[in-house]
Formats: sequence, C-alpha cells, structure tokens
Amino acid sequence: MATVFWGQPASAQTKEVVAEKGDGIFRLLKRYGLPAADYMQDFITLNKDALGKDNTLIAGAKYKLPDTANTVSDVPDQPVAAKTGLRTERHEIFGKKYENVVIESEQLKGAVYYLMSGHGGPDPGALGKYNNHLVAEDEYAYDVTLRLARNLISEGATVYMITIDPNDGIRDDSYLKVDKDEVCYPRLTIPLNQIKRLNQRSDAVNKLYVKNKGAFQRMVAIHVDSRSRAENIDVFFYHDKRSETGEKAAKILQQTFARKYQEHQPGRGYGGTVSERNLYVVKNTYPPAVYIELGNVNHQRDIQRLIISANRQALANWLYEGLVQDFKTNK
Repeated sequence: MATVFWGQPASAQTKEVVAEKGDGIFRLLKRYGLPAADYMQDFITLNKDALGKDNTLIAGAKYKLPDTANTVSDVPDQPVAAKTGLRTERHEIFGKKYENVVIESEQLKGAVYYLMSGHGGPDPGALGKYNNHLVAEDEYAYDVTLRLARNLISEGATVYMITIDPNDGIRDDSYLKVDKDEVCYPRLTIPLNQIKRLNQRSDAVNKLYVKNKGAFQRMVAIHVDSRSRAENIDVFFYHDKRSETGEKAAKILQQTFARKYQEHQPGRGYGGTVSERNLYVVKNTYPPAVYIELGNVNHQRDIQRLIISANRQALANWLYEGLVQDFKTNK
C-alpha cells in the first residue's frame, strides 16, 4: 500500500544541494520534489553565477534551491513535494534510503515498462576486478535498472521488475556485494540453465504483455558487456530486426546519450551505436524491446565509471529521458 506525504509550508531558508554527474536543472529540481515548470526560473535566478553555458549544471558544484523546498523529518534524505497535489509512494524494492518516490507528474501515465537486468540468481554474468574487488555484471546492471525504474515511476509509469533481488535496493556503494538470491517475476527461482532462464524471463514478460494489452509497452534489458581488456566501449543499443518500433526506441536512446555526452563532455565524442542483434529475450518477447550494454566489465576505465554511484544514476537518468521521448514520439 502506498504511503502518501504532503508538502508543508516551508521555513524561510535556502537549502544548498550538490549536482551529481548527469544532472540538469530539471533532474535536480525533480529529485527534491520541485516541479520544473514552477521553479526553473527561480532556480536560474538564484544560481546564475554558478551555472555553465546554456544554464548547465557542473557536477560537484553546490546550488541553492528555491525556498519552497521541504523535507519530511522522519524519512531521512527523502525529498517530498513542495506543493500540495503531488504525492509520495512507498516502494520497498528501492531500499530504505530510496523507497519513498515523489510522483512528480503523470506524463508517462499509460506507459508500461518491463525492466530486465541481466543474469542473476546462480549466474553473476561477466566478472571483472578492480582494486582487488570482484565486480559482477548482474549487481551493477541491477542497480542501474532499479534507478531507472524509480525515475519512470516518478512520472506515472507502470513498471515491472523482471529480475528482482528481495533485499538489494538502490546502493550507493562503489563495490556491490555479489549474491545469488535474485528471482524472476513474480517470485520464481532462477534456473542455472541459460535457455531455461531466458525462457522464464520472456514468458514472464509475455504474460504481463497480454494482461496489459492495449497499453503503450516496452521491454528494456540492461547488461554489462564482456570484451577484450583493451577495449573500453560506450553504451550500445540493440533491437530485433523485425521491430521497427524497437529500432526507433533504440535510436532515440542512442541520440539521447550522444547529446548528453556532448553536453557534459564536449569534444570527447560518443561511439555507442544502434544495431540488430539476434538476442533471445529481444526476439522472444512481445513488446518492442531494447537491449542495452553499459560498458566492458574487463576494461578498468569502464569499471571505474560503473563503480561510482553518481555515474550509475546518470546512466539511469539518460535512459529515462530517452524513454520519455520515445513515449511522446511513438505512443
């Protein structure tokens, strides 16, 4: 059952917050329960001397929030709506720190997402090492997937987590503990056999797809690639060759990432591509699907990016923005 928190009159003080990597003004305001439509200009006026070109945010810099920001004291670190009319839902899957989700808008109302993080259960996926710590694909893919789910829910979407860990919420640690307790929706034991595992997940999505027939639906699978140690890679997007809608969605996501890299790391370039690929869960699930590879778990620079929680949040934010654009364009 959802728990609802309503905003109270704010005290006359200006709160300072730190911009995370990948943040824009819209995202920062949203995180603290402030609708961008109401507070964007106030924010720009307050912080005009601290903003970058075209009012961009600088990661790590401090910014002042408009005085209407407010929090609920008995839910630490959880921003709530500053104005009446917004509500907060409680979703335990995100863990204690992040379980209270401000429903910022209903712009994704009617959209249904099936989020499938790779591997899990008896299969940790690709394994890498960084500073003598084991880095497992399934743990990092799951963390990004959870963050994406939270973003989508905050905009009114219906989200099904196909891979579920009953006790690993969103984690801000660099090194995520490897376990084998993940299950498949709704609470099915994940088999060791790869084909049985992929069939189980595809079947879960397809049953839900029939249940939600007529709605806007997408399946998003999130993985971390395993390649040569010498090869660091950008985020890649794959789709089924038979799905024009899946291809459109993948291209929108890829274009979003290219734009974000240009905004936050101008001159770096972005090499992530969109292509067809004969992948089991893409080929055998009913909704239009996009399969995403976040990086190379064998490359030290790619691992270095993944172990920073702010980077995982940036990945989720950019995926969310692309999916919003996909919904607005293709619904």
